[in-house]
Amino acid sequence: MSAQPQQADRGSVGRLVVCPTPIGNLGDVTLRVLDTLREADAIACEDTRRTRVLLDRYEIAGTLVSYHEHNERERARELVGRIQRGAIVALVSDAGMPLVSDPGYALVQACVTAGVPVEVLPGPSSVLVAVVASGLPAERWLFVGFLPRRRAELELVLLDAPDTLVAFESPRRLVATLLVLAEHDPTRPAVVCRELTKLHEEVRRGSAAELAAHYEANPARGEIVLVVGAAALERASHDEALTALRALVDAGARARPAAGVLAKLTGVSANELYRELTGA
Repeated sequence: MSAQPQQADRGSVGRLVVCPTPIGNLGDVTLRVLDTLREADAIACEDTRRTRVLLDRYEIAGTLVSYHEHNERERARELVGRIQRGAIVALVSDAGMPLVSDPGYALVQACVTAGVPVEVLPGPSSVLVAVVASGLPAERWLFVGFLPRRRAELELVLLDAPDTLVAFESPRRLVATLLVLAEHDPTRPAVVCRELTKLHEEVRRGSAAELAAHYEANPARGEIVLVVGAAALERASHDEALTALRALVDAGARARPAAGVLAKLTGVSANELYRELTGA
């Protein structure tokens, strides 16, 4: 019988525990998060009223400390001091994982700088739920937080993304964003994930043009995660890829790795390029 890994006894050690909270359905909170919230000497939260709803649901008293974007640096110093004196501080956001487009970075950074233990618990994330629900490729994807409002910046983020792109978007700006996509590539696949895990959850898939038309006629409400398929890149021809491979090998590159790199850039099979170059 193999030995089971032992967890460190942290009962008497002050630490910061980052606790993800449900993104909609309060039943999605993890048992470890609930245990931490019960144990914590202080719970640092964005909105004490919203956090109190979660605590009341699970009959947790908890001492709440307001921690938001307007006071986080000052509050971070105070909380680090408490942790250094042995306190357990739980950090929560209104929904999901703290620091991911939510306050918390200043506190985690201050703890790391001070050598204070930081423990991060896994849990709900609208970003991960949206990536999986979208049905778009998830091997590589880029999360950009809230999309920029200026059109030039928005185009820079959206139009040439080489991988699946994930972003938060306001329902008021959703149609305008989809129209920007549709202007350049009306068939670009996109998915609007709205009110995830809540009563009126919606995952609507379609082209940029189709989704723009739908939400023009049916304005969206609630919290939205937008997932956009990778931009269609112009691919080099087979002959161009083979010529490039010969040039790389002549310059001293190893054939197999060079073929792999060119395959990613051009879409031409790495094995095919390697065989034609070597005659294998």
